[in-house]
Amino acid sequence: MAELAGLDDPKIRAVNERHGDDHGVNLTKLRALAKRLKTQQELACRLWETGDSAARLLAILICRPKAFGRDELDVMLREARAPKVHDWLVTYVVKKSPHREELRPGWFADPDPVVASAGWALTTERVAKSPEGLDLAGLLDLIEAGMKDAPDRLQWAMNHCLAQIGIEHAEYRTRALEIGERLEVLKDYPTSPGCTSPFAPVWITEMVRRQDDKATS
Repeated sequence: MAELAGLDDPKIRAVNERHGDDHGVNLTKLRALAKRLKTQQELACRLWETGDSAARLLAILICRPKAFGRDELDVMLREARAPKVHDWLVTYVVKKSPHREELRPGWFADPDPVVASAGWALTTERVAKSPEGLDLAGLLDLIEAGMKDAPDRLQWAMNHCLAQIGIEHAEYRTRALEIGERLEVLKDYPTSPGCTSPFAPVWITEMVRRQDDKATS
């Protein structure tokens, strides 16, 4: 904890706080610290229990994802209110857990939009990797009805799912593009040069173009 405190940079903290993250640690330095510590499940659990966001990010990097039980992951997700902690927990821990599919439906339907966003993130991964058994048309119905007015983090997760359906499933591409065009979610999102806009119609069109170029090269 002392070492993490020493890495805290007031300028980084000020930037992060504008995005809802309450830490000021350079993530490159955090990853270097995690590389030095290597995997330490007990230490990871103790770091998580501090409630400190930088400590929790470090815990995520040094933990053993498959060591957490289903109920532990549910509690951890509900505790992870800082956006970066929530995102890393889902990406680096839950998605590698044998409990991910067991947790997904409950989170997907949870009334808490932050928890629900995790359910959508896991669903998006299935859309891309194992869509068997998913009701893709039903997902598009939910997105069409709810994405426009959803809270930011849930809206972002639903938009990612919309784009992934359009990218991966040609039979639903036209509808996905139409929903994106009509709802205009993230249409004006500032995008850095060289990066693809998160606006679903642009995102879908660009990724499909890349796939086509790769297939013909």
